[in-house]
Amino acid sequence: MILSKERKGEIFVFSEAILWSFFPIITIISYNNLSPLISLAGSSLFAAIFFAVFLSVKHKWHEVKNMSAIKDILLATLFLGFLYYFLLFVGLKYTTAGNASIISLTEAFFSFLFFNIWKKEHLSVEHIAGCVLLVLGALIVLLPSGTKIHTGDILVLVAAAIAPFGNFFQRRARAKVSSEVIMFIRSIIVSVLVFSIAIFSAPHISLFGDIKTSIIFFFINGFILLGLSKVFWIEGIHRISVTKANALSSVSPLLTIFFAWLILKNVPTIWQFYSFVPLFIGILLLTGKAKANQPELIN
Repeated sequence: MILSKERKGEIFVFSEAILWSFFPIITIISYNNLSPLISLAGSSLFAAIFFAVFLSVKHKWHEVKNMSAIKDILLATLFLGFLYYFLLFVGLKYTTAGNASIISLTEAFFSFLFFNIWKKEHLSVEHIAGCVLLVLGALIVLLPSGTKIHTGDILVLVAAAIAPFGNFFQRRARAKVSSEVIMFIRSIIVSVLVFSIAIFSAPHISLFGDIKTSIIFFFINGFILLGLSKVFWIEGIHRISVTKANALSSVSPLLTIFFAWLILKNVPTIWQFYSFVPLFIGILLLTGKAKANQPELIN
């Protein structure tokens, strides 16, 4: 059976959503053996290795020498590779995998604010409704008791707010070099930077714990989740619109909740399901009317 270009794109994006749903779970499990900093650094290093192999297979190493994109790549690395993932990795230490995955959907809201309102474009009723629904969905997760603030949830929310800045510079860099080059340079810089911070902040502790267990987590997070899943996303949005891809990938939080229940024994809460409904509808409303300004989102 010959699959159409659109169907192949849907399969790539849905495959990415399935893989990415495991990211919060694997990261949280890694904290039994690693600190958030080492988990991030090791995962980034293995992602760099993955993209180095990918660049070799695609014969794109010559693009690494394109210095016209280096400023934007470095800024994308600062906002996405370092700040975004640093907050996400630390946040996952203080919240559940389900909460983190759901709150991450608010990135669509912050992206809309950055890429649309910043340009002072006309706000339609659909846009306003989408913004309201995304804020409502986040509040349902953040304030289930009405008073208690969860540190991990706030850190993930701040990470989602920072992501559009990185995507802005990443989109500019993407006009000059391929996504694989950006991901390789970003990953190698982050791994060196975060490893250095970890060593200088705690020079007398064991960085890797059980080295064999650590390598397993680094391989899964780096090769499969930060590497292969991003390739699936790149291939997917090459075949279907980013709007449709965003809608398909929105199932990832539900999958995370399900797998976290099976693997981590995190029983889903009614608040998580309540929050997903306005978040999902809000994403559809925002992305459905903002196709032209959507960046190539590869966090």
